[in-house]
Amino acid sequence: MELLHVGLAALGAGLAVIGAAYGVGKIGGSAMDAIARQPEASGKIQTAMIIAAALVEGVALFGVVAALLGVLTT
Repeated sequence: MELLHVGLAALGAGLAVIGAAYGVGKIGGSAMDAIARQPEASGKIQTAMIIAAALVEGVALFGVVAALLGVLTT
């Protein structure tokens, strides 16, 4: 049963990381499209992109920590 808990935690952590990678990719792609349309606003777009990417990575970190807590507390 312990191996099942470890496997499910690894699956949860993996899904969190995959979701974060997808989110950061979408943010970066959309930012590049926006900068291509309005080059004069690149500073503001880049700032918003970095903040959004940090928030997405924070959510992924919470997912990984929750998975690790699930493994270590059982």
